[in-house]
Amino acid sequence: MLLRVEPNSSQSLHDQLAGQVRKAIADGELRPGEKLPAARGLAESLGVNVHTLLRAFQTLRDEGLLDIRRGRGTVVTGAAPKFAKFAGLARKLVDEARRAGLADGEIVQLVEAQL
Repeated sequence: MLLRVEPNSSQSLHDQLAGQVRKAIADGELRPGEKLPAARGLAESLGVNVHTLLRAFQTLRDEGLLDIRRGRGTVVTGAAPKFAKFAGLARKLVDEARRAGLADGEIVQLVEAQL
C-alpha cells in the first residue's frame, strides 16, 4: 500500500489519507486481518503530523474499517468494501455541504430528495 499526500490539495490531509486507505480496502489491496504500519513511522515517512494520520485512522475506525488497539497497532477489520466506498463519499458530501453553510437537516433533505 502506497500512500501519498498533496499538501496543496483543497482536500484535508486526513481526508486524503483516509480516502486512500479506504480505496485500498475496497480494491482488496488491504485484506481483513492485515496490520497497518505503525502510525508514528508511517506519519514520519509521509511528512505529516502523527495526529493527522491518527485522525484518518479514527475516521476509518468509526466507519468500521479499522480496529485500533493502543500498543498493538491498527488492523483492517474486513467491513464490506462497498460500504467503505460510499461512506467516504457521504463524508465528503456532508463536509462540503457544511462548508457551504447548509444545516444538517438541510443536508438530510437534500439526500432524501435524491431517493
